[in-house]
Amino acid sequence: MNKIIIAILSLSIFVSCQKKKEEVVSSLDMLLEEPALAKEIKSPNSPDETENNGKIDTNDEEYASLIENPFELTKSQPVSTFSIDVDNASYSNIRRMINEGQAVDKNAVRIEEMVNYFKYDYPQPQNNHPFSINTEYSDSPWNPNHKLLKIGLQGKNVPMNNLPSSNIVFLIDTSGSMNEDNKLPLLKESLKVLLNQLRPQDKVGIIAYAGSAGVVLPSTSASDKNKILEAFEKLEAGGSTAGGEGIELAYKLAKENFIKGGNNRVVLATDGDFNVGTSSVANLETLIEEKRKTGIFLTCLGYGMGNYKDDKMETLANKGNGNYAYIDNLQEANKFLGKEFAGNIYTIAKDVKVQIEFNPKFVKSYRLIGYENRKLRNEDFVNDKIDAGELGSGHTVTALYEIIPVNVDSEFLPNEGKLKYSSNTASKGCGDELATVKFRYKKPDGEKSTEISQIVKNSSSGILSASPDFKFATSVAWFGLVLRDSKLIKNKNLNAIENLAGEGKNRDEEGYRSEFMKLIQSYKTTRK
Repeated sequence: MNKIIIAILSLSIFVSCQKKKEEVVSSLDMLLEEPALAKEIKSPNSPDETENNGKIDTNDEEYASLIENPFELTKSQPVSTFSIDVDNASYSNIRRMINEGQAVDKNAVRIEEMVNYFKYDYPQPQNNHPFSINTEYSDSPWNPNHKLLKIGLQGKNVPMNNLPSSNIVFLIDTSGSMNEDNKLPLLKESLKVLLNQLRPQDKVGIIAYAGSAGVVLPSTSASDKNKILEAFEKLEAGGSTAGGEGIELAYKLAKENFIKGGNNRVVLATDGDFNVGTSSVANLETLIEEKRKTGIFLTCLGYGMGNYKDDKMETLANKGNGNYAYIDNLQEANKFLGKEFAGNIYTIAKDVKVQIEFNPKFVKSYRLIGYENRKLRNEDFVNDKIDAGELGSGHTVTALYEIIPVNVDSEFLPNEGKLKYSSNTASKGCGDELATVKFRYKKPDGEKSTEISQIVKNSSSGILSASPDFKFATSVAWFGLVLRDSKLIKNKNLNAIENLAGEGKNRDEEGYRSEFMKLIQSYKTTRK
């Protein structure tokens, strides 16, 4: 009898073990097939997997790969075309990395966004065009005998009382990944800064999205601040991230309250970690390109670290008639959404393109510094169907070209193949013209572009006599080239970069240039 009982118990234990094994395998298969679900069921009280002994693990941050612009031979490729870029997210994101003692991902370094983080002293336009054009030609501090051409645009300052009424929809990520102090709580405080800039004639709506998206606040007059603030305060983080669904709903609400001739805009605030529905970069690009046709503009505000998805945020801003900032602290929120509110929220010109033709009589080779993901085909310049960047009220945009003059031999010159049919038709009758710069832009609600142009003379000053703005913009670009470990510069001396920035510091009433110099010092410390 005892033998029978022992046999039955053994059989029961075997069956039970097999069942447990099947459940574990089944659960594992489910987690492998549903990564979003696995993330969602993680205990909210468990320690953040991105933290290790108080340091942030940035391995889960995502950046689009950038390949540095090469030098071009002028006689075979005299024309360069690109879209303007007023974003400045890269600079504040890099600042966060350096101040946290983290390694800087070179793909996070977009030099044009570093340069354009700062304002420059360009004159206001004196004609009917929405911006003035400014150029300066001087020495390159990082490559001996090379030159730099700085091209600057200054957007027209439109007084606040002359700005059109706004229809703004806040699209707020309330997913579980936003449950950190530098995410949803900072986001709420940031949007309060923006709210304080709005007038009674402006309207605000709020969409929140996590596992699904919903209307938190229908379109409401900005004069009813208590109601709007109450809606902000109710927002809590939890769940997965249905970003695509949120975008659809936000544009729907904005369209329902569309102000003809007004400022219609979606303000997306997120860490970019979309993981439900439309979530890949390619799919988001398709979605936002479709929404661009509505005449509704987009502002992307990025928050957080560790799992930050910069590539998705940049795609949305670039393809959605938008701009993009990374908010790492309340000071940055006050800068972007407070002091520079009009420039970042009110568009005065859209699809702004730049095309420059260099004169082979004076320019042997050139390259565009930065703007790697903003380059356009030369034929795109006159094609009004091609999207480009937007310029806001009072915005400045700066671009730098590095130039190898005709009388200079440089190790960075591209190999020159012998061409059977090409000939150097160098610029007879063009006198001392170094280059011609052309711009195309559309009015915010227009579909047909206007072209303007300006001649750049072959007249340069030494770096010592260059303007403070030239020196400072050059120092910022130089630091970016070092961070990217550029293979196209010789001098990578951080002390020289800091000294040049000091020469270009000028008045610096708001302290941003001084902060940049301190950032170089911090970077030197982290490298020791």
